[in-house]
Amino acid sequence: MATPILDTSHSPHVRLHTVPLPAVRLADDAFWTPLRRGNVENGLPRLHGLLEENGHMDNFRRLAGKDVARRGPLFTDSDLYKWIEAAGYVLQTEDHPDLRSLLEADIADIAAAQGDDGYLSTYFIEERAGERYQHLEYSHEMYCAGHLMQGAVAVARATGDDTLLQVACRFADHLDSVFGPGRNGTTDGHPEVELALIELYRHTRERRYLDLAAFLLSRPQSHANLPPIAQRESLIGHAVRSSYICCGGADLVMETGDPEMMANLQRLWQDLVGGKIYVTGGVGARYEGEAFGEPYELPNARAYAETCAQIGHFMWAFRMLLLTGEGQYAEAMEWILYNGLRSGVDLDGYQYFYMNPLAHDGKESVSATGHRVPPTQRSTWHGCTCCPPNVQRLLASLPGYFVTVAEREVHVHLYDALEAAVDVPGVGPVRLKIETRYPWDGGITITVGLDEAADFALHLRIPTWADGAAAFVGGAQPLAGEPGTYLVIQRQWQPGDVVQLDLPMALEALEAHPNVTEDRGAVALKRGPIVYCVESVDHRTPVAELSVSVTPGEGLPASWEAVWREDLLGGVVVIEGPGFGCVPTERPLYAAVAQGYKTGQVPAHITAIPYYAWANRGPAAMRVWVASKADREVT
Repeated sequence: MATPILDTSHSPHVRLHTVPLPAVRLADDAFWTPLRRGNVENGLPRLHGLLEENGHMDNFRRLAGKDVARRGPLFTDSDLYKWIEAAGYVLQTEDHPDLRSLLEADIADIAAAQGDDGYLSTYFIEERAGERYQHLEYSHEMYCAGHLMQGAVAVARATGDDTLLQVACRFADHLDSVFGPGRNGTTDGHPEVELALIELYRHTRERRYLDLAAFLLSRPQSHANLPPIAQRESLIGHAVRSSYICCGGADLVMETGDPEMMANLQRLWQDLVGGKIYVTGGVGARYEGEAFGEPYELPNARAYAETCAQIGHFMWAFRMLLLTGEGQYAEAMEWILYNGLRSGVDLDGYQYFYMNPLAHDGKESVSATGHRVPPTQRSTWHGCTCCPPNVQRLLASLPGYFVTVAEREVHVHLYDALEAAVDVPGVGPVRLKIETRYPWDGGITITVGLDEAADFALHLRIPTWADGAAAFVGGAQPLAGEPGTYLVIQRQWQPGDVVQLDLPMALEALEAHPNVTEDRGAVALKRGPIVYCVESVDHRTPVAELSVSVTPGEGLPASWEAVWREDLLGGVVVIEGPGFGCVPTERPLYAAVAQGYKTGQVPAHITAIPYYAWANRGPAAMRVWVASKADREVT
């Protein structure tokens, strides 16, 4: 059943429409193919084994008579549901008998555990049955229900089997009998069911699901009694919960056109990108509450930047893109995807970070508040298992984010080597073959395949960093692309027409807003969509003591260069050049300014690797922001 990850085919208030997941196939040599292959071959089977080992499946089986104790946090059901959603996406694009067998067994166990009234939880049953819906601020009951719905829709679209879909619909019907106008008006403390109900509505066309989602979105969020999303003045609280409720709000706008909701989502987006997102696309500054901080509160070593938060904001950006067609949202998707989100999984696709700091001293310790400083190596298992299956479902569904369509329009948002076969409204079948080494090279060749000549507009995103971007079609004059917009090529396309898009990738040194106090006097290195970091395994000088000379108004010295390293980290472009290392100097902790104090420096060669690839070579110290000093004393 060829269906998009978000089925907007009947959504009346979108600018762009999604395409079926199988419509876009990444090439064998695409940047994302090794990781996606590792996700299927390593990540999904290993995680399923760990879910089994840690009791997640037995939690369901015990409700059907197996004599075992319940294990894990009260929200463990959602971990299995997200794994099921990921498996459903995989089966939409390829045959995988072993995965299908695991999936069918899981679905049977889940169906057998459902109550006669449609309620389903492995925690709030038996001796806890009287607590049902009594602690929604932390119980995650509807949160788990939402992930069940999303998994069920993905599986139904993949296999045509509606066994799990019937389970999800029975649970949704039960929720609709309990919550709504004149009934229970409390919401789950962890949003998720809202966006899931809307996708369930899109799949089944059952209006009650959309109405229930709209009701829940109109209510205060029970966790911390936060205002309804349409009334929030800024992004506050738990970063993942915030992103999920924004996704639900955007989904509601697609179906209803709610102008108040849309206006506030746009305001909240500007709050995010104007002061609450890391240079890596990471989101969530505080350990306490896994939450946003104040504007410009973006600590580096203490960055929480939960992997799930990056995924949630990627999902929100995609929905805003569908609503508006504006390049800023696709730019954010790319920014998050290649950096803060990609860092959450190792190169082989089965070990994960929960937190993604921007600086690390290479040691592990416990903070004064009892929180562990992020480890320097990813793990196959986390006691709170939300991030691994979340990464897995994103990677499994990734091709669905590259291309969208509109009336006589095709939009390309993300670039990689791929083939797309889409049905364009008003035109019919259009095929695109994209050949590129992106993100390492900005040269992109697009071959248009048609059964016969057709008139439509091809929209190609020009990233904000691509100054001097140009496209060439046949022998015509080059078309200049304005950074931050889409280059629109409107013409009568002939079968086999070729577009050559050139996105220049200059080396950049970025500086933060002065209010980001931790980053004053430092720069982050960037090339194309990739943010770089320095890692201790490449340097004799401690990374915290490295600095680079950057002239204001000029950027990095011309002696810095980008170098392809086939042998490193699965093949990456590193950027390297001259810098300085600090010479330790003894001095008092505090001294009068009048006494003068200069740090001695020695020349050093600096090698920067993509931030996403740090901690793939064993324990290491790492830093994204590198000290920058124009005047120095060299010893």
